[in-house]
Amino acid sequence: MEAVFYAVPLVMIAFVAFAAVRLFGRSRQISSAWNSGLTAEGRCLRSYTTTSGGGNTSVSTTLHHVYEFTTRDGHTVRFEEANGPATVLEGDHVTVHYLADRPERATAHAPARGKLAAGTGCMLVFFGVFIALCVAFMFVTHVIFAESDGLMP
Repeated sequence: MEAVFYAVPLVMIAFVAFAAVRLFGRSRQISSAWNSGLTAEGRCLRSYTTTSGGGNTSVSTTLHHVYEFTTRDGHTVRFEEANGPATVLEGDHVTVHYLADRPERATAHAPARGKLAAGTGCMLVFFGVFIALCVAFMFVTHVIFAESDGLMP
């Protein structure tokens, strides 16, 4: 029984750590694309929304765009990006920032380094607090079980 009180928080920590690594990685990709200095004129091929949640939870809607651009060496690249501006519609032309060696990791987000750093930092702090609460829960659980000789009070 005691193992459940350790396993569940550990699984939650693993998921949050995975999300933090993905968040940090995507932030680095976007920042690298902005810093590369390579830009191209792209075109929005499609925009659509996805929803999640419902029932007893709040509904969350995410706007996605599919872009296509041609690199300086003539390769046509198509990529999808979430959370783009709602003002970009199908057929609109946008400036795409990309890396020469990884053009598929492009972004059509306008450079906003402060906003990117603040958003990433806030999410990493949230993830850190969540992990700290999981560790505190495991510690308190350990203390309770140690004081009760393994029996639930």
